[in-house]
Amino acid sequence: MKKIRIGILGAGRGIDIAENLLLLDCEIAALCDFNKDRLYIGRDRLGIDVPVFESFDEFIEQELDAVVLANYFHEHTPYAIRCFEKGIHVFSECISNGTMAEGVELVRAYEKSNSIYMLAENYPQMKFNREMKRVCDGGTLGKLLYAEGEYNHSVNPEETDFLKSCVYFPEHWRNYLPRTYYVTHSLAPIMWATGATPKKVSAYPVFGPMKEYATTRCVGDIAAIMTTLNDDGSVFKFTGCAAYGAHHNAYRICGTNGQIENLRGMGEKVMLRYNDWNIPEGMEEANLYDPSWNDKDEEKIESSGHGGGDYIVARMFLDCIREGRQPEHPYDIYSATTMSSVAILAHRSILNGGQPYDIPDFRLEECRKKYENDRDTPFYGSDGSKPTIPCCSKTDYTPTDEQIGKYTELMKNW
Repeated sequence: MKKIRIGILGAGRGIDIAENLLLLDCEIAALCDFNKDRLYIGRDRLGIDVPVFESFDEFIEQELDAVVLANYFHEHTPYAIRCFEKGIHVFSECISNGTMAEGVELVRAYEKSNSIYMLAENYPQMKFNREMKRVCDGGTLGKLLYAEGEYNHSVNPEETDFLKSCVYFPEHWRNYLPRTYYVTHSLAPIMWATGATPKKVSAYPVFGPMKEYATTRCVGDIAAIMTTLNDDGSVFKFTGCAAYGAHHNAYRICGTNGQIENLRGMGEKVMLRYNDWNIPEGMEEANLYDPSWNDKDEEKIESSGHGGGDYIVARMFLDCIREGRQPEHPYDIYSATTMSSVAILAHRSILNGGQPYDIPDFRLEECRKKYENDRDTPFYGSDGSKPTIPCCSKTDYTPTDEQIGKYTELMKNW
């Protein structure tokens, strides 16, 4: 069988994905990054003689079956559209679109193409999240009513290597990332397990800047708490990328008969509980256990990043290509743009005192028309364009001169 030829845009995160694709017997046919140093470091990590390009125009002219989009967080859409125009399949890091108008453009271009599009969201495929979906699909929880998702990724502010490698100039997207935007790690797992899709969102911030450390980060919020009303009448509560408490990600799903959750600080353990009057045969009222993978590729999964999710989603993408089908909810393009809409509109909710916003369905032309010219963004663009909306709940927040000075001095020594 002919190997699938894949190009990688983004030699940071993209190399992690490429390593899993190599395990799945693909050919990495080209590597592109606009940062020359990262480009060659990335190629060295792969350990293969792959052509490298600083120009996307040259990169996209290679003979490629698919492209991994692992460039800047908010800039995936233009490159996805270029791939669609050439009939190339797309495996896109999160989020799918950085503005509402880009979501419209992405879906319109996709619908004109024959390309497969899959969101490269790995957290639903962690072992405990796969177990939650298995239990939900089994029906013993009854009607699913409520779910929580919490992605908490605190970073040691004294760990300067993170700044040097991930926030290496003041206008970098991480310095302007609203706390609602990095939403898919908390939202996608509960969408996947329950099958529900958000239809309305409201959000509130948790403001708590750390003033004493080197940074040029213009967001003083440490979390955003979002709530959605969903298409099946259920409710979700979840964070974006939060930075309070201890590092963890946690999920909980409740039905009419019971609930299941993973336990913070206890590895991959789950707690499955039922009401004492409707305990399924063979189960206890409270069931604490370590789930199993039940997967033929367990050894490769265990060696993969993000709790095994990196390998599994790469395999899912390749299966879609080989079988000629689009991925299912919440990996398809409509789910991806829904999650991006949640991220964007939840931030607007914060800026407007918790005002709820309807989440558009970009299958519908009336929703596309409403947002086709909506290009508000909290980020600087790679073309030098400036933000058009505040990135923090306290719109006048900025890092101190001392913090900026420490950051500047740190980067001089990089």
